[in-house]
Amino acid sequence: MLILVVIKTDEENEQAIALAEELSHRVNRTLEESALLDLLLALIEKYEDKHYPMEESTAHSMFLHLIDAQNIKEAELVAILGSREVVSQVMSGKQEITQEMAKALGNFFHVDTSLFEN
Repeated sequence: MLILVVIKTDEENEQAIALAEELSHRVNRTLEESALLDLLLALIEKYEDKHYPMEESTAHSMFLHLIDAQNIKEAELVAILGSREVVSQVMSGKQEITQEMAKALGNFFHVDTSLFEN
């Protein structure tokens, strides 16, 4: 018999994740198994939110992340944002990303423009 308790350690969290993964891939899951999966996911989320909080991302942090992840050079962004000065201002956070810039960046990075909205 399985007894569910609040997750208190990383080991317990890993066990809960393993069970949740197993249940989520089960083809003919019963109603009870679906309810168990929902409960496990809630317990995992509560534990991870408490022990591994994520900072809210901003338009600026998303912009910098995408530049870094895709190894984009400032010169490549001049054609997107208009000038070296604007690129520099946006990269430093001194200028916010406008709606027009968000559209251009969304097209350039192939992502939803809402990532660049605050």
